[in-house]
Amino acid sequence: MMALTPEFTPGPLFSSTAVSVSLMAPVARFSLRLRAGDVPALSQAIGLELPTRIGTRARKEPFDIMCLGPDEWQVQTDASDSARLINACAGIYAQTPHSLTDISEREVTVVIHGPDAIDLLGIGCPRDIDQIAIGEGCRTVFDGVSTILWRDGETSFRLDIWRSFAPHVIDLIQTGCIELATE
Repeated sequence: MMALTPEFTPGPLFSSTAVSVSLMAPVARFSLRLRAGDVPALSQAIGLELPTRIGTRARKEPFDIMCLGPDEWQVQTDASDSARLINACAGIYAQTPHSLTDISEREVTVVIHGPDAIDLLGIGCPRDIDQIAIGEGCRTVFDGVSTILWRDGETSFRLDIWRSFAPHVIDLIQTGCIELATE
């Protein structure tokens, strides 16, 4: 019987000349909810201007932040910097109420890179992936599973998947890799 939250070991899952797929090492992830009028105060507290257009990202080591909705962001950072983020947000909470929730254990990230990356993602994602600008991303689905897609380069993507759905999505991605390799 499969465990409810299987362990995922970072590293390669599939590699060919057309596409490589691997599991990314764990990162600290936070869901941030905040009123639009409070964006400047929180941006100042963390030292990085929060993006305000859905799908846009802001990056400044160690943070990578994507706007997922009018009052919602996902923040990724190194685990060693999570305390700094938590403390900065806690320091302004009385004046700037918000919700910062640690979701680090909720998701795993599959890294997809190579000339066939867009074709591979197209197997399960209904979005026109070519329309996602480099350095942006979106909340989307992969075979009906809610995911977050980060476009890091022309042919480089990260797909955040809830841990409980990861075996299903990873199996589909591996099947897609095999299908693309036989074409």
